[in-house]
Amino acid sequence: MKQTLYQVDAFTNKPFTGNPAAVCVLPSPKDDEWMQNVAQEMNLSETAFLVKQQDGYSLRWFTPTTEVPLCGHATLASSHVLWSENHLSPQESARFHTKSGLLIAKKQEDWIELDFPANLSETTPTTAEISQALGVPIKTVMKNSLGYLVEVESAELVRKIEPNFTLLVKHFPQVIVTSIADNNSEYDFVSRFFCPGLGINEDPVTGAAHCCLAPYWRNKLNKDEFLAYQASSRGGVVKVKYPGLDRVLLSGQAVTVLRGEIVC
Repeated sequence: MKQTLYQVDAFTNKPFTGNPAAVCVLPSPKDDEWMQNVAQEMNLSETAFLVKQQDGYSLRWFTPTTEVPLCGHATLASSHVLWSENHLSPQESARFHTKSGLLIAKKQEDWIELDFPANLSETTPTTAEISQALGVPIKTVMKNSLGYLVEVESAELVRKIEPNFTLLVKHFPQVIVTSIADNNSEYDFVSRFFCPGLGINEDPVTGAAHCCLAPYWRNKLNKDEFLAYQASSRGGVVKVKYPGLDRVLLSGQAVTVLRGEIVC
């Protein structure tokens, strides 16, 4: 049976920027092997699979090599598909049942707001080793359930980092690198996310990383609303709200760039 599949650029309103994700809305569940094979064939950082339920959709995310418990940009892409393909009306919220619990998305004009769990970080004493792997001096190293969060001195350093991926995948398989934005910037902070442990060296724009970055920068900047830029080669913009509870509100835009069929 043929399955329609969409490729969506998330956290952007311009095609060929942001973070691409594949989205497949299934009439009934598929087995894990089939979903992993499709994700490998798509060869994007994540492919999302949705199945309609009475009170929303089940949602699972696969990289080309493994299933992951949470993915922001593929959730944003999935929400975009549900509204743009008329599975939901603009007034309806998208409810996703996932391995990270219930996630809710709301359409707000040209933006989509995601309600995600916050991810708090703790200080860890691995400064010298991770500095060697990243190839830059660092200010702070934190640890959370996603991986490591590293602050460096400037946004310029964030953009210039060329990691030693052999060291990263062995010792630090998932690392967020961040800095306060330049003084004249419209953004509050910038970041990049290196994740060779997930089968990709760098994720272009990462919702889950901003669930870690929001609590970190709230403590540093003494504010709870941010405009963030992920400084990968494709780039992407994330609006972030974190009032200090256990949830983070992430907002982004998305655009469909491809629609096709899986024929096997």
